[in-house]
Amino acid sequence: MSDETRARDEICRVGASLFDRGLTAGSSGNISVRLEDGGWLMTPTDVSMGALDPARLSRFDAKGCLLSGDAPTKEAFLHFSMYGERADAAAVVHLHSSHATAVSILRDVDPQDVLPALTAYYVMRVGRLPLVPYFAPGDPDLAHAVKALASRHHAVLLANHGPVVAGTSLANAQHATEELEETAKLFLMLQNHALRTLTPDQVADLRRRFNLT
Repeated sequence: MSDETRARDEICRVGASLFDRGLTAGSSGNISVRLEDGGWLMTPTDVSMGALDPARLSRFDAKGCLLSGDAPTKEAFLHFSMYGERADAAAVVHLHSSHATAVSILRDVDPQDVLPALTAYYVMRVGRLPLVPYFAPGDPDLAHAVKALASRHHAVLLANHGPVVAGTSLANAQHATEELEETAKLFLMLQNHALRTLTPDQVADLRRRFNLT
């Protein structure tokens, strides 16, 4: 089995898993993977992630030109903005997951780091999460805003929209996205309660222990 065939199958498997667990609905959300030849595979537009066909994924060359498959997601520019700034990015997951999107709508969050350090695994898998200002879907300025943050952050939260997360593998991007969603859920559950977040020293210790940037 070729690396590309494996990547096609993995995208469809991950998409189905996310859909079946309610982390994406309808035809929302998209996944991409960087291939060994420098090209990409990406989920098509207007297709449920629960019904992806490996043979119909959008295939791009190393210059970002569509070579085969169905028309790509309309949010392809979000993926290319991440890849262009992160040489270590092997995959990108973008969801409209309920809890992360809900947090992206809250008025009084810190735009430099939206979620507090509630757990060690959030710090390890997501780290700092900046909020990208709202832009209409497809607006080129959204791509520029993501690009401006991508070199320093592998995860960003789009205001009134949802998270975009890059990883060193598709599994890594998936797990980080799910950790972000679970932390957003905890954050919303704990509203109006006094929080005992990890201290700055505890966060710094995790960054040293696990060589986090």
